[in-house]
Amino acid sequence: MSSNQDFFDHINKGYTTKGDFIALGAAMHNGETVTDAHVKIPLKTLNRHGLIAGATGTGKTKTLQVLAENLSEKGIPVLLMDIKGDLSGLAAASPGHPKIDERHEKIGIPFEAKDFPVEILSLSEQDGVRLRATVSEFGPVLFSRILDVTETQAGIISIIFKYCDDHKLPLLDLKDLKKVLQFATREGKEELEKDYGRISTASTGSILRKIVALEQQGADVFFGERSFDVQDLCRVDDDGRGFINILRLTDIQDRPKLFSTFMLSLLAEVYSTFPEQGDSGRPELIIFLDEAHLIFKQASNALMDQIESIVKLIRSKGVGLYFVTQNPTDVPEGVLGQLGLKVQHALRAFTAKDRKAIKLTAENYPISEYYDTKEVLTSLGIGEALVSALDEKGRPTPLAATMLRAPMSRMDILSESELKNLLKKSTLSKKYNEDIDRESAYEILNEKIEKAEAEEAKAAAKKEREKLNRKSSSSRSGSRRSSTTEKAVIKVLTSATFIRGALGVLNKLLR
Repeated sequence: MSSNQDFFDHINKGYTTKGDFIALGAAMHNGETVTDAHVKIPLKTLNRHGLIAGATGTGKTKTLQVLAENLSEKGIPVLLMDIKGDLSGLAAASPGHPKIDERHEKIGIPFEAKDFPVEILSLSEQDGVRLRATVSEFGPVLFSRILDVTETQAGIISIIFKYCDDHKLPLLDLKDLKKVLQFATREGKEELEKDYGRISTASTGSILRKIVALEQQGADVFFGERSFDVQDLCRVDDDGRGFINILRLTDIQDRPKLFSTFMLSLLAEVYSTFPEQGDSGRPELIIFLDEAHLIFKQASNALMDQIESIVKLIRSKGVGLYFVTQNPTDVPEGVLGQLGLKVQHALRAFTAKDRKAIKLTAENYPISEYYDTKEVLTSLGIGEALVSALDEKGRPTPLAATMLRAPMSRMDILSESELKNLLKKSTLSKKYNEDIDRESAYEILNEKIEKAEAEEAKAAAKKEREKLNRKSSSSRSGSRRSSTTEKAVIKVLTSATFIRGALGVLNKLLR
């Protein structure tokens, strides 16, 4: 029996599945593709999360595309983070190419060009279905972690949220929260201190500065109404194919705080609203996080802890998270340890640091009698990858250097006219793209302050009138006393006694 036959049996045995699966491609041995030695990923284990890694230009995006297409065909909805802007081609069928046919002939899977149901989403002012969330939906704990505040400041944020709940003040956007914080240390200071305790002006000032910093990264566009319902990510079309939701993020690469804020909000919302399902036969939703290092870049320790907790827990809701990045070391160890599927494209060893990273990466994969993992990592071609997955019982599958299948959809972006037509057909645009600015904490408190100021002005005016009245009354009283005195003096001067006395004195002087 040849070594190729041994290898073929080894792969087929390790990747045998009883339930439904996705075929990624065919395993390679001694640099050659072994036809029909298919590397199959059971649908049952896709909620165990995964990693797609590799150097620039090795085919990570196309691997993501292949996975998204096959999941959609199986009726599983997908959410893709499109940071480079090169995934819209999923909405159009591949034009085909002789090299694609040649690749699929080696793999042993017929090639079929297809387009897929796509929904374009946007987190900013870009065209697409707008994703928003209200401040209230975040809650005080999550919002405090996003801002990376101190324990004292987190307590103040909790008081603010409690005050707004008690007084029916909706916190919809950041201007609502800023207004309440200002109100707490100015016009409403006595009211809040009476019921909730003293609030430090220095602490509220620090919180306000952090909110302004968040606004500068575009969060003022994200916070507001109408809130996006995560159930709308789980739609299927009339043919039973899952929708591929593409979130355009080409304009937020320099705003990692906004990206991590959105991701944490999304994952928290999915976890709180999706029903518990454990290990079912198929996932409910798969989320691909392209350029995953942006999620963890500049994230605080508290935020990292929150992300790691959600990654550990969310798989029980039937949701799989797949991180796409250049190097596995971009992903924290606490997250990396939770990943079931690993698709590792080639790594390049240009420096000592690169060689160290390759060594660490190789140690994360199962030992194989057929491969020197460190050597294979640097010799893989474009569209080839080392694959390690979990079988239906949760055990690691054999390590397989894999010739990956080509995408069935276009490996290029849509034209402007194609994109406009796609956006026109969107059924979610009408639901979420209307700007809503209903009465919330900002307007209610402004009205309250204006009313209080009007009443204060009225009271001041009344006090001033009373003061003037007192002055006027005092003046009239003084005038009456002066008039009485004058009359008395005149009466004395004109009396007969006074006149006779005066004449007597005058006669004496004349003599």
